[in-house]
Formats: sequence, structure tokens, C-alpha cells
Amino acid sequence: MVANSPGTVTGLKAATLYQITIRSIGAAGRSQASPPKHAKTVLAAPVLEVHSPSPDSILVQWEAVYTAVGFSVSIMRANGLGRIWKENTTNTTLTFTSLDSGTLYTIKAYAWNANGTPGDDSTCNQRTSPRAPANIQVSFDSGALEASVSWAPTEGAFNYTVMAVSDSSELSCSTTFSSCTIASLQCGTEYLISVSACNDAGYSRSTPAVTLRTVACAPGRVTIQEDPPGHLSVSWPNVDLSDYYVTFVKSDDGLEVHCNTSLTQCNFFSECGFTYFISVFAYNKAGQSPLGDVFNYTTAPCCPSDVNPVLVSSDRVEIVWSPVRGAELYETKAVDGLHTVECNDTAPACTLSALECDTKYNITVYSFNEVRGSNMSCTSQLITTAPCSPEIKNISKDAFSTLNVHWRSSNYDATYTVTARGEKGLYRCRSTGESCSLGDLPCGSVFSVTAVAKTQAGRSLPSYSVPLETVPCCPASLTVTQVTQSVVNMSWTVGTGAETYMTVLESHTRQSKCHTHQNHCLLGCITCGVNYTVVLKAISATGLTADCAYQSYSSSACCPLGVKLYRLGPNGIRIYWQATRGSANYSTDLYGSKGIFTCAPSAGLSFCDITKIPCGDVYTVMVSPVSETGLKLTFCPKKIYSVTCSGSTLGMVIYRGKKNADTNGTMRHG
Repeated sequence: MVANSPGTVTGLKAATLYQITIRSIGAAGRSQASPPKHAKTVLAAPVLEVHSPSPDSILVQWEAVYTAVGFSVSIMRANGLGRIWKENTTNTTLTFTSLDSGTLYTIKAYAWNANGTPGDDSTCNQRTSPRAPANIQVSFDSGALEASVSWAPTEGAFNYTVMAVSDSSELSCSTTFSSCTIASLQCGTEYLISVSACNDAGYSRSTPAVTLRTVACAPGRVTIQEDPPGHLSVSWPNVDLSDYYVTFVKSDDGLEVHCNTSLTQCNFFSECGFTYFISVFAYNKAGQSPLGDVFNYTTAPCCPSDVNPVLVSSDRVEIVWSPVRGAELYETKAVDGLHTVECNDTAPACTLSALECDTKYNITVYSFNEVRGSNMSCTSQLITTAPCSPEIKNISKDAFSTLNVHWRSSNYDATYTVTARGEKGLYRCRSTGESCSLGDLPCGSVFSVTAVAKTQAGRSLPSYSVPLETVPCCPASLTVTQVTQSVVNMSWTVGTGAETYMTVLESHTRQSKCHTHQNHCLLGCITCGVNYTVVLKAISATGLTADCAYQSYSSSACCPLGVKLYRLGPNGIRIYWQATRGSANYSTDLYGSKGIFTCAPSAGLSFCDITKIPCGDVYTVMVSPVSETGLKLTFCPKKIYSVTCSGSTLGMVIYRGKKNADTNGTMRHG
């Protein structure tokens, strides 16, 4: 139904004959139908399916159209530029070639019937697919393991896809620009990289693949050996895609060395006590491999080189050394073949105790740390302990009063020193045997005797001391004084060390002795006129005795007997006596109030005459032997006589008795 003329009837079937009548319709109703007319609809428009199978072609397809005998298809740029291609075909497909890639085209198609009448047309747009990108450039970043891919832009491309394909993985990136970065590449891998462009028509063919070899992977399973010490060997298995290797070794003091090799091993010089940080890189044209594991290797701690014994005794050795690099602890061992003595300390010093005296020890100081343990290559030092202390067995005295000290010891090649220590000084003797002689020790002294052994290793401790007492000193002088005819007094100086003394006077017939703690003694029963041997023994508190010999002593001559006075002339007196055994010189003395009168007889006579003696006095008469030194002995008996007067001359001589030997009498007138 239409309001005006002409009118269009829609919804008809194509290629169909229709009878057409027209009626008008008004308010009053419908008119009668007009005379019919016949008309036939044209062919239906083909339903097109188009796509671009290649960058320079478009394939057009459609279904067959009812009663159509042919088709007409044209194509031109959608922008109206350029020529129009038109093709007639009885087929239901048609391919336009030699088109521009990536270009939008408008396609129009219609069918015609047997009369050549064209049917309805259908129009659609189709873009050709892009060409593959050209001038592919690949740049590899070995540090980030990324590849930057660039290319020349392609006409009509909406975006691009980059593919990186290896044997084990496939990576890609997409972009609307002319470059793209593929990340997360694997080391030691060969990739085939291609780029394809795409638009609404589809993808271009991929570019010819570009080969990319990434950096090699860092070597794994690195083996580090130090054999012999001082030579560090670093080895590893071969790595794919590697051309050569560089090994870096950095010590913990900052020093770094490296080696380049196409092999799988590097050798370095190493020092004790260091920690080395070791890394191995593989190289190829792409660059350096990523950093692999960093290995550390700690060498054995250094051995002390200046081990110095500062004290060596019989049972102890003190040693010191300088600290060494890498050592956390020191192990010191002393081995004598059967036994081991050891000490562990963090300090560079050690005292080995409980050792055997005079014994050779192999002493070794080992350095230790937790990582490497002990350095067992440290050299030992032979140290001999000081000799054993000797044991004094006894002290003997020989015929010459020399003291011989005897000891017991098991030392090898030792020299022994014996020391006698006393208030009067030190006295020593030395020997390589087991005895030595101490001479010239002062008498009357007490000593402490010790023995010490000495070898090249040192000195032993002193032996236990043994007390030694020398015999007392003999008195320097001795005096024998005749007290009476049968008693003598012996006196002497003090002998050092003497506690008591024993004196002996001995003749061929008898002996007289005295034991006293004083320095004098009276001895009786002495025979006058006899030679005596004088002996004094100085005795210490412990009973040691010194036999002291002195010059012989001759006792005084015997006192005369029968002393008498006879009147001799008017003024003289003869003293007469009877000489005892032995010959002696005598001296005669008369003591009176008027003077002392002396006369000495001629040799061999037993009387003596005194002339001109006053009368009328009492006289004490003493006849005394005279010693060889001229000393007059005064212990002989004294007699008292009265001499009277007869006129001016002597009268009677009267005996009045005796007087004690120690009392001087006087002669008195009678």
C-alpha cells in the first residue's frame, strides 16, 4: 500500500513472473482492480564470500543463482583510485590476482539470465593480506636474555607477531609497531626467529627464519681440587654452544686472577689460609653466559713456621709461634714413639706438661679451621726435654779427707754439677759420670748438697738435698801449762763446729785425758820429767771428730827432795838438795824480810851457796827446776828456816817447817 505513484512492491521472489493490479482506496471504499499487467522480477544478487589467500589476490565465491546463466564480477580500490577489474564467468568462483597487498578493495557482482538481463548486484569490501615483513634485524641482550627483533613496516598490516622456536620451547610477542622484544630466552639454546604480519584479511607468510644462538649457560657441577697443596684445579663439564671459558678466582683479600681456555679445566696457584670465590663463565659470539653458582673453596690453614720453645724443663715444654692465616685453632702434639701428649688452644702458644725427662719428642703444631680441618702437612720439630734430676745415693770420705758424692741417674750424655751450699759459700764439682769429689771444704761447717744434670736440652731440677757436716776445726793454738808437778792445765782456742773436746797426754807408760765442753782442762797424774804426746779431739754435736795433733810436751823436771840449809862461814849459807831422776837445772831462792837471795848451782851440782846473807831473819827456801826456756817453776815445796845471829855473825839455822807452794813465806829474825 502506497500513498503516491509510483509504488514499489517488496518481498517478492527473484526471477518470478507476477500479475500486477492496482486499486485505489478511499473513504468510500475500494475501487475496482485495474487491468492486470505481467512483470517478472530480476535475478537475485549473488551472496558473496571473499577472502585474500595471498597478499596479491582475492578469492570471490558465491552460491549459484536461480536461472542465472552467467555472472559479472568487478573489483576496484575502495578509495576509488586506480583501475577497475571486471570479469564475466559462468563459474561460482573467481580469483583476482596481481593486487596490491594490504589494500582494501570493493567487489561488486551480479548475475544475468538467458536474455542477458542483469540481476540485482551485491557489494562487499575485502582487504588483501599483508606481505611478510622484510629486513629482519635481531639484537640479543646477553645480560637480560632478551632478543629485540625489528623489521621494515608492511603495507596494510594491523599488527605483527614474532615467533622464537627452539627444540624445547616456543616464545612469541605481538606488536603494532615495527619492533618487538622476546624475553625469557633460555641460555645455551638455538632459536629460529620469524615475523609475520596480519590484518583483517589474515596473516602473511612468515619471514624466512633467522637463527639466534643465545649465550651458553654457565657451567654446572664445577669441581675444585687442591692437589698438591698450593695448586688449585677447577674443572667442569662441557657446555652447549660455548666457544671458550673464563674462570675467575678471587681471594678474600680482594686479589683476583682469571684464565681463558677452550678446555674444561683451569689451574691456579693457591695459598694456605685463604677462601677463594670461584665462578666460571662460558662465552660464544652472543656474549658471556649468565652468572652461575659462585663456589667458595677454603684452603687449609697455614702451618706455623716459627715454632719456638721458650722454656724446656724436665717435664714441661712451653712453645710459642706467630699466628697464621686461616687458623681458628691450634693442635699441638708431642710424640715420643709410644705416648702422645697434646693440647688445643686458640692462642699461638702451648704448654705441654706431664712429659718424660730426658726424652726426645717430635712436637708438631697443626693449624685447624672448621671448613678444612687440620693441616696435616705441618712439619714437626725434635725437642728433647731437660735431663732427669739425679738422686744422691751417699757421700763418702776417702783417705785424704776428700768427700766423694755418689748419685744415680739415667740421663744420656749429661754433665752433673754437685753444689755444697753453706754459710761459708758455695763449693762445686762436676762430672759426666756418677760421682765427683768435693775438696777443700771448710771444717766445722754444715752444707746442703744437691746435684743438677745438664745437657744441651737444659738443666734438670736439683736433686733432693742431702745434709753434709764437715768435721770440727782443730783449735788454732793449744797451750800446756804445768800447774803442779803432777797437774797440767791445757787450754786452747775455740774450734769452729766443735761442741766438746777430748784432750789426751800420753807417754810410754801412762795416759791422761779429759773430756770437756770448755776450752781448757786440768790433767793430773802427770809424771815429771817425761815426754808426752799431746792429742786433742774436737767433737761436733753429731759426734764427728777431728783428731788434732800438736807438738809433744815434756813435763817439768821433778822438784828436788831433802832441801836443807847449812851455815857456811860467818855470813854464808849453803842450800843443799837431793836431785831426782833426770838432769835439770835448778834455781834457789831465799825470801826474807831483808831481801830475796838467789843462787844458781853449777851444772851437775846439787847445792848452791849464798854468801853475805843477813842473820836474824826467817827465810822461805824454794829450790825450783828451770825449764829449757828459762822459765822458773814455782810449784815445788817451800821450807822455812830461821837464821839466828851470834854476835855479828850467823848463829844457828833452825828448820821451821813447810809452806804451801802457792804462798810466799818470809824469813824473820829469831
